[in-house]
Amino acid sequence: MRILNVAQTYFPYLAEGGRPVKVRMLSKNLAQRGHAVTVLTANLGSSEWKSSRLVANETAFGLQTSENGVETIYLPTWFRYRALTVNPRVIRFCWSTLRRFDLVHFYGLYDLLGPAVSHYCQRQRIPYVIEPMGMYRPIDRSFRLKSVWHQSLGRAFWRGATHIIATSEMEQQELLEDGIPAAKIVVRYNGIDADSWAKLPSRGTFRAKWNVSADQPLIVFLSRLIARKGADTLIEAFAEAAPRSARLVIAGPEGEPGYLASLKRRANDCGVGSRVLFVGPVYDEEKRALLADADLFVLPSRYENFANSAAEAIGCGVPVIISDACGIRSLVDGRAGLVIAPEKDSLAVALRQMLFDRAIYGRLKEGCRQVAEQLSWSRVTEQMESHYVNAMATSNGVR
Repeated sequence: MRILNVAQTYFPYLAEGGRPVKVRMLSKNLAQRGHAVTVLTANLGSSEWKSSRLVANETAFGLQTSENGVETIYLPTWFRYRALTVNPRVIRFCWSTLRRFDLVHFYGLYDLLGPAVSHYCQRQRIPYVIEPMGMYRPIDRSFRLKSVWHQSLGRAFWRGATHIIATSEMEQQELLEDGIPAAKIVVRYNGIDADSWAKLPSRGTFRAKWNVSADQPLIVFLSRLIARKGADTLIEAFAEAAPRSARLVIAGPEGEPGYLASLKRRANDCGVGSRVLFVGPVYDEEKRALLADADLFVLPSRYENFANSAAEAIGCGVPVIISDACGIRSLVDGRAGLVIAPEKDSLAVALRQMLFDRAIYGRLKEGCRQVAEQLSWSRVTEQMESHYVNAMATSNGVR
């Protein structure tokens, strides 16, 4: 198949959330299975390019790179508001190049690239699928603007999709409740790179850097630092469950101005400021070193359509505590971790169990292997491939 992936954000812009990682890995694995894969995305600036080692060529559409058999085109950005960009060259791309693809996969909502490319898909009768990535229900900000998007650009975009890809049963249920036809929805989990996580750095690398002794339990929170993710609740529960021992790592880019400072104040107010490490964003080898040294991963998010970071921790053999508002809960509960309500008391109880009940901890740590196998990118990509075949077979746009 000739597949076009359209994503507002993509590698090397890793601070923009889980989308760049997901699209990159799915694209790579589809290319390894013999498909011709192109990613169309926005150029968000040059600062991240310096450390990415990407080699780019200038084309009529923008910068073009090739990595792991995947071609990527970065459209020049004329205007940017948060993640939304204006990229006029997308029209030139659609006129001259879109018809060579068999299927288009859109990742995410609330941008202009999706509606623009989907318009030409419908005109040229090219089937496409949409993966909303938990964005269908606005949850963080700009509620009025997102509502306007749904009522204008999003209406035709959504209506023309052959399939909607939900990344969890939780998201599937939400889409059904919001009136999306059941026949259009398919479930495909996010994946983890089993090969990468199987070859972790030697244990102790992260601890040595941050002066954490080998006998101290290390609890990790890894996500964008925004209120919804629940780092504030974790700090309070940590202070209650482990008042004299253990260390807590808060890792991730600040997603809301001033939120990091508020978390630091919260840690000091709770009397655990000296045992909470705020390490900033961690990627690639640094992330792997952190998870290699972790004893427990915690994400008490108030909403998470999947929870990629929890899946990565499980891939490293680290048991997790997540909230029941995380889409991965059906895979985790009683197998690789505990699922709790996203509030302090429930989290404190779960922390005590995982820190002091070695039988429970050992059983859940052993269960990580089976869950990780279920989430391998090879298995997830095979599922995605079957959904593509079905989308092309059932679409009125099949050529």
